[in-house]
This record gives sequence, structure tokens and C-alpha cells, in this order.
Amino acid sequence: MSETTLFFAVLGALLIGAISPGPSFVLVSRIAITASRLDGLAAAVGMGLGGALFGTLALAGLSALLLQVEWLYMTLKIASGAYLIYLGIRIWRGATTPLSIDKTAALGRKSVLRSFVFAFLTQISNPKTAVVYASIFAALLPASPPHWLLLTLPAMIFLVEVSWYAGVALAFSADKPRAVYLRSKTWTDRVAGVVMGGLGLRLLVEGLRPHTP
Repeated sequence: MSETTLFFAVLGALLIGAISPGPSFVLVSRIAITASRLDGLAAAVGMGLGGALFGTLALAGLSALLLQVEWLYMTLKIASGAYLIYLGIRIWRGATTPLSIDKTAALGRKSVLRSFVFAFLTQISNPKTAVVYASIFAALLPASPPHWLLLTLPAMIFLVEVSWYAGVALAFSADKPRAVYLRSKTWTDRVAGVVMGGLGLRLLVEGLRPHTP
């Protein structure tokens, strides 16, 4: 496999991983609808930074350490699951709070950093992501990959994640999706809260489940 083919193969695998449904998609789309387009784009950058961090950990071999040191991996799962459950409860509890478009825009100008932090924490709330990146690298990279590829992989992950979630933010911050959301805010938020909490509960259960050799 040529270096160019290898580059695009890894890029394609990373893109498939980015567009897979999960808590990141739920959070970015909701931020874009309820806050502002700028908030959504800030969340996209947070997702990209979190993905690049996990990609770097995978390249450094720390993902293998997580799998070998079981208590550390389980601890991260429990903490991550608890965080996602907290987000789910927070979204559910705010489902009946009225939200106007004018109020949304005003909040968006003040909460860009908060949106970025929420997205970054959500992205790194699943330690499996580092393992997924490690699996992609193990499956596609040769035993001695070119140095330029290793150096550019974290940047590739960042660009792929930011591009995808920026697209999500732009789509969901448009007038029509926002109008639909405002008409059905209570049930939309409750579904989002259940999805987020369910993903967190799954991580929590996995973390608490006894290991069977």
C-alpha cells in the first residue's frame, strides 16, 4: 500500500468513527439548537481537541496500558458514565423550561467557552475512543509507518472531528431545525436526556461489572 493510499485509508476510517452516533452528536446538535451557531462551532472544536488527545494517547501506547491495568480502565468508565448520567439528568430537568429564540442568541454570546468545555469533556468521557483509535492504527498502519504520518495523525483526527461536528452545528443551528425544536422542546430534551443517560449507564455498568478471565 502506497503512502498516499495509506493516508486516505486512515482518514476514511477516522471519518467513519467520527460520524458514528453517540453522546458527542447529541451534545453538539443540542448546543447548536439551544444556544447559538457560534456555541455549536465551539463545541465542534472541543470535540476535535478531545479526539486529537485520544489519538495521541493511542499512538503513545497508553490505550494498551488502559486495557492491561484493569482497575484504571474500570475507574475511567465509572467516572465517565457518571458524567454522562449527570448530563442526561441536567437535560431532562431543563426540558420544561421555556426557551425563546432571542434568549437563545443572548445566551450563546456568553457561553462559548462553556460549550467548548462541555464538548471536550463529553468527547473524553468514553475511554473506549482511545481503544478504537488504537484498533484503527493497528489494522491500517504498517509495522514501521512513515514519520510524517505519525506526526500528522493527531492533526488529522482534529480536522476530521471538527469538520464533522461543525457541519452538525451549522445544520442544527439553522432556522428550520431550531423552530422545530422550539415547538417540541420538552419531548426532544427528554429523548436527548434519556439517550445521554442511557449511554452513561451503560458505561457505569461496564465499569462495575466483575471481570471474568
